[in-house]
Amino acid sequence: MTNPENFVIRGELITLDALLKALGWADSGALAKQFIADGLVIVDGEVETRKTRKLRGGEVVSFEGQTVYVHGEK
Repeated sequence: MTNPENFVIRGELITLDALLKALGWADSGALAKQFIADGLVIVDGEVETRKTRKLRGGEVVSFEGQTVYVHGEK
């Protein structure tokens, strides 16, 4: 696993598929949704299959050995 990144949400929330795109972990929204549907994305230690799960800060998201800490806007 690489060193964890930090991601600060601009606004109230970001959906899980949009986060994967924003981080460059998926080249398109369709690919991000497929990764999530296939059970490849972990949120707070559990497989997450809800493509549009709302992240508001405080979550830890992992995918293919990469980890990001999601923070709300201060």
